[in-house]
Amino acid sequence: MTISAVQNPYGGLTRDTLHSLLAAVCARTGLDPDHAELIKFTNNAVFRLRTEPVVVRIAGSTAARDRAVTVVRVARWLESHGFPAVRLLPGIEQPMRLDGQVITLWQRVPETGPRPDGADLAGLLRRLHRLPAPPLALPDWHPMDEVRQRLAEPEELDTDDHEFLLEECDEIEDQLAMLRFDLPPGVIHGDAFMGNVIAGPRGPVLCDFDGTSIGPREWDLAPVAVGRLRLDYPTDDHALLAKGYGFDVTGWPGFPVLRRLRELKLVTSVLPILRSNPGIREQWEHRMRTYRARDLSARWQPYR
Repeated sequence: MTISAVQNPYGGLTRDTLHSLLAAVCARTGLDPDHAELIKFTNNAVFRLRTEPVVVRIAGSTAARDRAVTVVRVARWLESHGFPAVRLLPGIEQPMRLDGQVITLWQRVPETGPRPDGADLAGLLRRLHRLPAPPLALPDWHPMDEVRQRLAEPEELDTDDHEFLLEECDEIEDQLAMLRFDLPPGVIHGDAFMGNVIAGPRGPVLCDFDGTSIGPREWDLAPVAVGRLRLDYPTDDHALLAKGYGFDVTGWPGFPVLRRLRELKLVTSVLPILRSNPGIREQWEHRMRTYRARDLSARWQPYR
């Protein structure tokens, strides 16, 4: 196997270095890092503090670092409208930059409510899509920019796989340019799957605004639809989402292109930490192998 010469300049973001970085963040902010739990380590690393209701989010790629300022602005805009979303930790200048990394700090939402379902997400998206145009300048939806950034900094990616994924970017981008969307464009969340809905004590709230932009609303309906088709989820949230939103994206002629794009993103999302988090390697290899084979029936598991 030949490993691509293109490597991640921010490599080495291992679990040990993440904990060291968390300690430095807490020292700067007066928070307590003791017994913090690393609850996610994919395209971002997310810590839940044990002694304080705070979540610390460390960007895990250049794409995530570049979007941090927009993430903060979106969160403040949503708060100004009383929109049910996670809130930034007040009293701290954000995003924080430390040792070449970019960090945001959030108020932890107690997950005490019932599990959100597709109907809950439909309500959140309808409300988001009805908000007045934001005063901040959101980027236009260019999904391949993020994918190509990840492909520019992979960890231990086979050269042949690297070339294949670059070709996929070109092909899908050409297909996207030919789509005719039915829904009016506007603000989109950008990664609206059930993992970004938190069961708060006063109802579900949205999180993760890395992909928030101005784009086609069909894209916000695609992740749950692809999840039903590709991932081994125990429930069918897509049917509830389609009914609640009033639009079934799987019946729209352009859905196969959005599915291919979503699956490409699900394959490439972890490339910048593929060596740093070896626990995801087996699942990534399964995704890559079946994606390359155009095996649309293969089932994937969430990264752990």
